[in-house]
Amino acid sequence: MTDVVEIPIRAELPPNYAHADDAGADLRAAESAVLAPGGRALIGTGVSIALPEGYAAFVVPRSGLAAKHGITVLNAPGTVDAGYRGEIKVTLLNTDQEHEFRVEVGDRIAQVVFTPVSRAVFAPVAELPDSERGAKGFGSTGVRG
Repeated sequence: MTDVVEIPIRAELPPNYAHADDAGADLRAAESAVLAPGGRALIGTGVSIALPEGYAAFVVPRSGLAAKHGITVLNAPGTVDAGYRGEIKVTLLNTDQEHEFRVEVGDRIAQVVFTPVSRAVFAPVAELPDSERGAKGFGSTGVRG
């Protein structure tokens, strides 16, 4: 069973789930913009929410916009903290180097995913315990199996 959380919202174009089992609810543009090739724009959604304590919302790209048009969310995932009450805005990036992309009011431009979050208690230590991976980082497992 999926957890359901009630989230107070102010919005002319509220987020909505396209399918019953979708993880992300679509966010719509509340303003028009033109993204030049390689350009970016901060797009308002007109959505303000009041997340319950212990929850966060994450703004992520829509796969269809990325695959078909090269449009992505620049700081994905964009984090919306429980205490934030302002408008959710989305920084879109046009990765296409040849074609502009037009955003019209009402266009689905991103998705928002709601999730419970844990708070960390940081415990300073002189050394960290060993692990199989250790300090191996970026690309350490290679591209091919």
